[in-house]
Amino acid sequence: MPSNPQGTIVVVDYDARWPDAFEALRAVIWPHVNDIALAIEHVGSTSVPGLAAKPIIDLDIVIEARDRLPAIIARLARLGYRHEGDLGIADREAFAQPKGPIDHHLYVCPKESIALRNHLALRDHLRAHPADAAVYGALKKKLAKTHPHDIDAYVAGKTDFVLAILARYGFASHSLDAIRRANTR
Repeated sequence: MPSNPQGTIVVVDYDARWPDAFEALRAVIWPHVNDIALAIEHVGSTSVPGLAAKPIIDLDIVIEARDRLPAIIARLARLGYRHEGDLGIADREAFAQPKGPIDHHLYVCPKESIALRNHLALRDHLRAHPADAAVYGALKKKLAKTHPHDIDAYVAGKTDFVLAILARYGFASHSLDAIRRANTR
């Protein structure tokens, strides 16, 4: 499932192999962090059955608190992951993946972080509301065609849809504002 090497944004119809790809990644990572992490969650569009997505698996390693981060960084480094910092998203630490057959984004989030709540609320909502998932998938395909080489415009174009869903799940206005700022850099 390699992504397009030219950097073109490609959104494809749902692939029933995505859950298995997540499980394969989880099977490699979990034994190295299971004593200091709480869970590894499949998040992002590939985690929603039927939803069109960029064919890149998103994973969140959930930790109790930020004090676990140095140990997680060290253990992931042994697996070939390179820590990239928060990339402008508070309490969501990003890791560059090692070479391998499954393209993925790996993040580490404290269990109480807005970033994790955002990922889980959106995922769970779209899983429970297939009509919203269909609308979101169509929006993503349209944005990928309109902005095939501009990831910032692609992300910004999805923001209002995402924020409207998150607002329904009790996200405070300051949290929604922070998410908007992060998505519209």
